[in-house]
Order: sequence, then structure tokens, then C-alpha cells
Amino acid sequence: MPTVWGRPNSINVQKVMWTVGELGLEHRRIDVGGPFGGLDTEEYGRLNPNRKIPTLVDGDVVVWESNAVVRYLAARYGAGTLWPEDPGERSWADRWMDWQITEVQPHLHVVFWNLIRTPPERRDADAVAKAAEALGRVWGIAEARLAAVPWLGGRRFTMGDIPLGCAYWRYRNLDIPRPDLPRLEDWFARLSERPAYRTHVMLPLS
Repeated sequence: MPTVWGRPNSINVQKVMWTVGELGLEHRRIDVGGPFGGLDTEEYGRLNPNRKIPTLVDGDVVVWESNAVVRYLAARYGAGTLWPEDPGERSWADRWMDWQITEVQPHLHVVFWNLIRTPPERRDADAVAKAAEALGRVWGIAEARLAAVPWLGGRRFTMGDIPLGCAYWRYRNLDIPRPDLPRLEDWFARLSERPAYRTHVMLPLS
């Protein structure tokens, strides 16, 4: 039975738990990180030398880095569904997963940490404004992709939608200016119909 180490309000843990939910896997989750602590123990250090979350233990296999965990689960348990078997189709899923980390997350991190996890008197309003403007531009790239296909990976829902689905939930629930993104909003509406997304991602920001 796969075991996921990590707390439920972490975006990176949410990616993994959403994947687990889509696959219908029996699993166990252990709260670590943030208020739960536990990252500095010898046991956890043996699993993940970075002492970050999430970490997946699946039998003898240990995987860390959230997108690597999503890929592992999709390949092992979701071949032909979450894991596209055609290399060309899979390349689209892969690139949008990486794009979430390189293009969206740096700006989203600035806004989220300032508005959600920083006391008002310590917030950097200028940094938030610049990051929010950058996010509007960046999300426009995904908006253009969805003009051509219904899902980021192509014709069907795949692992490529998972990291950005987690990021978009945060983005649309932060108190910042946002451009009109009708195709992303349609994509989000379809994500919202998925029970695993509602259970593991559509949570209050904290």
C-alpha cells in the first residue's frame, strides 16, 4: 500500500493526493511538515535527504519531488489514462508539469506566502503586485493552449493537468487582480467535477 508523507495543505502534497485519488489507490498518509514537524527525524532523513514533503513509499520504492511522485504513480498505476503511452502525447503532459514549476510557481509563491502565511504588517505589497502581474501574463500561455485542446496534455485529462490544477485553485482564490481567462475557467469547471480534485485540492488556503 503506498504511503504518502506530507500535510494536506501543501500544494506539492495535494498534487500527489489528487493523483492517488484519481487512481483509486488504497493508501496511507502520514502528517509531517509545518505544524506537524517530523522532517528532522532520522527516519524521515533516510527517506528524503532534502527533508521536504512529499515523499512516497511504495513497497521498496521511495520517491521524492512532487512531480516525480505524480509521474511514478501515473506510470505504475495509470498507464493509458493519467500516463499517456504515446511519447508525443506524454511530452505535452510532461512539459506542462515542468512549466508549473519553472514559470508559475516562482510568482505564485511570492503572492501566496505574502497574503496567506505572512502577517499583514510584514507583507511586501510591491512584490505581490509584480508577481500578480507576472502571473497574469504567464497564465495567458496556458489559456492559449486550451484554445486548441480541451486539456493541457491534449484530448483527455492526464497527469499534465494535475500540477497546474493545484496551482490554479490557489491563484483564483488569492485576493489579487486577474485577467479574464475564459478557457482556463472552463478547464477549472471541468476539474471541479472530479471528486478527487474537490477532496484534495479545493481546500481553504492556509
